[in-house]
Amino acid sequence: MNYKVIFLFLFSTLCRADDGYRLWLKYDLIKDAGQRASYARSAQLIVLNSTRPVLKTAAEELQTGLQGLLGKPIPIVASAAGKTGSIILTVNPGQPQLNDEGYQILNRRNTITITGKTDSGVLYGVFALLRHLQTRQSIAQLSLTSSPKIQHRMLNHWDNTDASIERGYAGESLWKWYELPERIDPRYREYARANASIGINGTVVNNVNASSRFLTAEYLQKVASLANVFRPYGIKIYLSVYFPAPKTIGGLKTADPLDPEVNQWWTDKANEIYKLIPDFGGFLVKANSEGQPGPQDYGRNHADGANMLAKALAPHKGIVIWRAFVYKADGKADRFKAAYDEFKPLDGQFEKNVIVQVKNGPIDFQPREPFSPIFGTMPQTPLGMEFQLTQEYLGFATHLVYEAPIFKECLESDTYVGGKGSTVAKVIDGSLHEYKLTAIAGVANTGSDRNWTGHPLAQANWYAFGRLAWDHTLSAEALANEWVTMTLTTEPTSAKTVTDLLLKSREIYVNYNTPLGLSRPWTGVHFAPEPWQNRSSRPDWTAVYYHRADSVGLGFDRTVKGSHALAQYRPEVQRQWSNPETCPLPYLLWFHHIAWTKKLSTGRTLWDELCSRFYSGADSVGAMQKQWASVKKDIDPETFANVAGRLVTQQKEALWWRDAWVLYLQEFSKQPIPAPFKKPERSLKEVKELVEIYQLR
Repeated sequence: MNYKVIFLFLFSTLCRADDGYRLWLKYDLIKDAGQRASYARSAQLIVLNSTRPVLKTAAEELQTGLQGLLGKPIPIVASAAGKTGSIILTVNPGQPQLNDEGYQILNRRNTITITGKTDSGVLYGVFALLRHLQTRQSIAQLSLTSSPKIQHRMLNHWDNTDASIERGYAGESLWKWYELPERIDPRYREYARANASIGINGTVVNNVNASSRFLTAEYLQKVASLANVFRPYGIKIYLSVYFPAPKTIGGLKTADPLDPEVNQWWTDKANEIYKLIPDFGGFLVKANSEGQPGPQDYGRNHADGANMLAKALAPHKGIVIWRAFVYKADGKADRFKAAYDEFKPLDGQFEKNVIVQVKNGPIDFQPREPFSPIFGTMPQTPLGMEFQLTQEYLGFATHLVYEAPIFKECLESDTYVGGKGSTVAKVIDGSLHEYKLTAIAGVANTGSDRNWTGHPLAQANWYAFGRLAWDHTLSAEALANEWVTMTLTTEPTSAKTVTDLLLKSREIYVNYNTPLGLSRPWTGVHFAPEPWQNRSSRPDWTAVYYHRADSVGLGFDRTVKGSHALAQYRPEVQRQWSNPETCPLPYLLWFHHIAWTKKLSTGRTLWDELCSRFYSGADSVGAMQKQWASVKKDIDPETFANVAGRLVTQQKEALWWRDAWVLYLQEFSKQPIPAPFKKPERSLKEVKELVEIYQLR
């Protein structure tokens, strides 16, 4: 017996300092000796008779996890004939109940078999077994079968060549382009491990506001070196591309997608990429959006642009992911309607290897949005989902917001396009319209910070996204509890407390930030409250464009009397939201301009209800601090202190948001602040001066 190995495992467990680097892959020694022994009876050996890269990775990950959890070495062998207590990794392409990446885990007579239809399926099965052990569940008569509901489960990184990250709040980019391809940072492998463990199988490594530099020979070599790291974990690499690249780096006079020379340039570029990266996933494109060039610059449409790229990638089985985030600078129009108006008429005109990627809501990753009306209205065009993990409108890295409730709220929304039960989830998983391609993407919240995500609890958003991308039927509560147990503490009472804290966090944030359907995607500082902001290079980058506060009331009228954006939804949805008397309060100001003195279903007037939510939301952050303090004894000291400090900042900033909204809106409502709430101690002028600090150069 190798006592030195055992000692090292025990020693590492006893040294509790934890800076968050290991994420949820913390294979610390199980303290309960009886439970360890129960697990160990079925984990004496790992049996693998293949050297294929992904299977080899699966065996090594299983070995690492088991040795940490059980505190003893677990050998990998090619055969264990006649021996019980083994974990056998096997591929069976004929497994009928699995899709290509699914797995089955069976424990029979203390022998566990992990079967996948493909090598990747086995890898996902390994991580599922380790998750089962980490969450301290029984393995007696274990029987788990799971297949991903969506094919392409991706992270989109908004990372730039200069190491900055657009809307990144956890340090600089993970990718050290100036070191690649010669030096491979060990962190790249840790990133791949984390993604594979939650079922993510693709990553776009650069910003959608793309640089054509990524398509040069120099940078393709760098990208290929990352692909080599990701490949053993079943992860494909993708690139965001700059649409005019044939001009900027190709020397052509045009980037017109119908020009034969342009088409040939992209075909040649695709061939060049696939020689370096045989399993390259494809292109992500932001075009004719927020100043990014695209096919409309040449009188063409989005389908023309996407199809040109799709034809170049098709011989290599690559895909094009074309973003539907488009809107024109028209102060008289409603940005809410823009993407639907541009893409709905193009249904059925895209090549079969094109996916149109749609943000969860019609505006821009707000704390709460109704689902985008595009979902369900393009039955002949695969629609992918785009969520945002990085907290662009959710307080950056100083506010705790668990995002799984946002994801679930959208996924479970009913489009009614095929009758009741036609949820957004059924659109994007392909079951409603029989899409041949399905995709879901999350804008990554990772960075160079040692704990990956800045706010330690923001790791839960990365984790929950991956698990929901695999199976959108999982609950936000179950995923929060999984993450807490695997990452923070296995002590049941404290785990329950932190889970509750996560589940309440989004609603608390909405209450002090954008209650009752307020929205605020104004330009400038996304961090600071600026409801008075009314000047910008384009009207839809101002605050007043969205909230429309005036002496009468508040909110954006999207009924037939206003912008008529509600007409983009099915009649069943319109009936829910078109009447202010019955419209759910979370969406009220999204669709209606409501009088300040209008009495709501809560029994309070609009003004009094807004004040109640602004104040109770800000006060709730204090309760969150107390809740976090109660678990101190069961949380690593470094992690505890990190979160505690951020909660202090969050309370200060929640009061800032409360005061900014209340004082500004009071100038229109002319209403007193209702009891028992007290008027803010600072003036609106003082609040504005705080915001101006963030605009200084």
